[in-house]
Amino acid sequence: MSGNLSTHVLDTANGRPAAGLKIQLWRIESNERQLVKEATTNQDGRTDSPLLAGDELKLGVYELVFQVGTYFLKTTEETFLGDVPVRFRILNSEENYHVPLLVSPWSYTTYRGS
Repeated sequence: MSGNLSTHVLDTANGRPAAGLKIQLWRIESNERQLVKEATTNQDGRTDSPLLAGDELKLGVYELVFQVGTYFLKTTEETFLGDVPVRFRILNSEENYHVPLLVSPWSYTTYRGS
């Protein structure tokens, strides 16, 4: 059984999924960042497929960069946040890692979901 990495973004300021938000996934190795994948959230605030699945899910340090500033500037003239980076570790490639982001123009929270 192989695990996967997924995410979703909720726009807490407007009470809905954050559709159309761009995300980058980076792998960090020896203090060097390597772009692994880019995705855009769908109408449900999720990516259409897992960001990593099966053999792609390797142990190590990763960073999701959520482009929330650009997302909120579509609907408001002012946003405190720009890009929101979330750095985390994959410790077991057999487990699922879900990294949700709850965000407004002024704050965010994240956690490891299932």
